[in-house]
Amino acid sequence: MNKPWYMAVANCHEIGEAYVLVTVLGTSGSTPREPGAKMVVTAEHCYDTIGGGQLEYLVTQAARQRLQDGEVGVDMRPFPLAAEAKQCCGGHVSVMLEAFAPADWRLAVFGAGHVAQQLIPILARMPAKILWLDNRFDFALDRSLIPEGSNVELGYFEDPVDTILELPAATEVIILTHDHALDFELCKVALERPDIPFVGCIGSNTKAKRFEQRLLKTGLNESDLQRWVCPIGLPEVPGKLPIEVAVSISAQLVARRQLHSQHRHDRRGLAWRELKDALASEPENSSRKTQLDNDQEVR
Repeated sequence: MNKPWYMAVANCHEIGEAYVLVTVLGTSGSTPREPGAKMVVTAEHCYDTIGGGQLEYLVTQAARQRLQDGEVGVDMRPFPLAAEAKQCCGGHVSVMLEAFAPADWRLAVFGAGHVAQQLIPILARMPAKILWLDNRFDFALDRSLIPEGSNVELGYFEDPVDTILELPAATEVIILTHDHALDFELCKVALERPDIPFVGCIGSNTKAKRFEQRLLKTGLNESDLQRWVCPIGLPEVPGKLPIEVAVSISAQLVARRQLHSQHRHDRRGLAWRELKDALASEPENSSRKTQLDNDQEVR
């Protein structure tokens, strides 16, 4: 695709998509691109180019294998164009593959009222996978409510129980519907799933107290309610306007994410000696071919 690599990186970060940033580190002999050339590889697309041809095909395959294996961090590989890529230019290319993990932050937002419509554009700029749901069918078809190409998926639900049960593990649930009875049912079912780490519900302090008493009567315990927040939003960010409430909610979600995130990817870098040795290690036949090319150019 024609999108420059730096725009592809920004887009992948915005929507939480895994990708590999490919950089040509070093070259010798005749090669299709110079050191510093970059491209981005995702599971389905490639952006920009390191020269095309068989070299780019092999590099793309290597990058997608890293994505498939769930690897993150830095790796480097030499590509002798004659031996591996079967390209007649016969040069040698050293390529760095930087793999970046997809977003592991999942949010399910129930309700499409005024607050949700202010909240979603904020969340859409965060590295998260967002499912935005409402029980009004027309809403699920209105794509104008979300930014184009964003990380937000629209959905319709009829049965709140089934919808909650189908959510992936570790999804955080935000409840902003127009119906108190529906809010309660969603809170109850979500809290009955111990693999849902956070359940936030919009409302007043009075609503929170009534819900707490009712939730405990359903068989949930105090430990379950440790994962429940009502009213959702930071008390330090007051305000009743929809945008003010949305900012307060998003601030709480980010603060919680930073404080409680338990999944950290170990990133393996390349030591300088390792990088230097890899750049200097050309196959014997590739070095000989390069020397012949240089001799011919001198003559």
